[in-house]
Amino acid sequence: MNILLKGITIIHPASSYHNQTTNLFIQDGRITYIGSDEKSADQVVYEPGLCASVGWFDMRTWVGEPGLEYKEDFASAAGAAAKGGFTEIVLMPDLQPVVQSKNALGYIQQQSANLPVTLHAASAVTVDVQGKDLTEMIDLNQAGAVAFTDGDLPLQQADVLVKALHYVQYFNGLVMQRPRDKYLGQLGLMHEGLVSTLLGLKGIPALAEEVMVARDLQLLEYSGGKLHFSLLSTAGAVKLVRQAKAQGLAVTCDIASYQVAFTDDDIIHFDTNFKVDPPFRSQLDKEALIKGLQDGTIDALVSAHKPQDTESKKLEFDMAEFGIINLETAFAVANTYLNQSLSLEEIVHKFTFSPRNILNLASPEIKEGEKANLTLFNPTKKWCPQSSTSASKADNSPFFGVELQGQVFGIMHKNNLVLNPEY
Repeated sequence: MNILLKGITIIHPASSYHNQTTNLFIQDGRITYIGSDEKSADQVVYEPGLCASVGWFDMRTWVGEPGLEYKEDFASAAGAAAKGGFTEIVLMPDLQPVVQSKNALGYIQQQSANLPVTLHAASAVTVDVQGKDLTEMIDLNQAGAVAFTDGDLPLQQADVLVKALHYVQYFNGLVMQRPRDKYLGQLGLMHEGLVSTLLGLKGIPALAEEVMVARDLQLLEYSGGKLHFSLLSTAGAVKLVRQAKAQGLAVTCDIASYQVAFTDDDIIHFDTNFKVDPPFRSQLDKEALIKGLQDGTIDALVSAHKPQDTESKKLEFDMAEFGIINLETAFAVANTYLNQSLSLEEIVHKFTFSPRNILNLASPEIKEGEKANLTLFNPTKKWCPQSSTSASKADNSPFFGVELQGQVFGIMHKNNLVLNPEY
């Protein structure tokens, strides 16, 4: 099938076509022409203001399959990802059963082959994500695991993290850590501060994150290897990572895009769609995250997509599960709340090249002869996400009915053009 992307602006700083409005001709899934000529095609895509970038990549998606498919399965996650502009996503392993075997990785790879979005699998670091015995990390890497993490469960034992950092050096692998001291944050429901006191809710102190980051950076300096912190949320944690990078440590980090949208003040109405982990922090923390994005301390933006069924979310605040869905809104949220702080190119970079670099994966290119791995989007178009039209099985989102700026038109990947039906 031949597709002409007509009059499209390319957002790709590494390309000579960056910020140019031109035509892309795609034949059988490969870019065969970039230029001013309008070639005859089976399908012509044209929309004023439309941009094309390298396909977006999400480093942190939680999908219920296997075991919890009623929350989200591969097909619904792929639909939400495509609608949100992601051509590739990394799946977390803390499922039922845990992703920790060659067979589990093979199953995900097999399912991915039939979907328009590539599913990359992260493997558990420890057996059954219990934080004790390491999985067969070398074999799992050879089987296709792109990183090692226990998902939402932090590695609490220092010796386990040191051993994991030693093992990944054999294959230039990556350990991803959710930094949170489980005892300091035990039974916490939101950020510990004035608002939690006023609401009478048990708080999760910033210290719970910062103590773990400080410890893990010391362990990294001792052991070597590569360490990635997932979902930072506090000013202190960002400062520690900034200092570690200045010292030359092999550390990277990300934040959920929604962390720049809200603070703990937004929980005043006890809406469980604002219950996330790590929690929405203070205004000062939010400003520190934005500064970290600006100066490169924070490498990537992620969706932190965590679908929950009604029985898990629509409860009293203290009983509801943590997490929100964000695959469909991750870019729009970042573009809406960061457009005064970061350029469009910088935002796109944190969804494209940066996560692939962290995972040591090859990045697609927008040039003739390359396979088309593209996201098509309009950065100025305003829209309101709605529960009734969400591609996810879940509806736990605080962004439904909120006007956002920047909408995805579709993706081009695996010789599939998938258009957003809401555009």
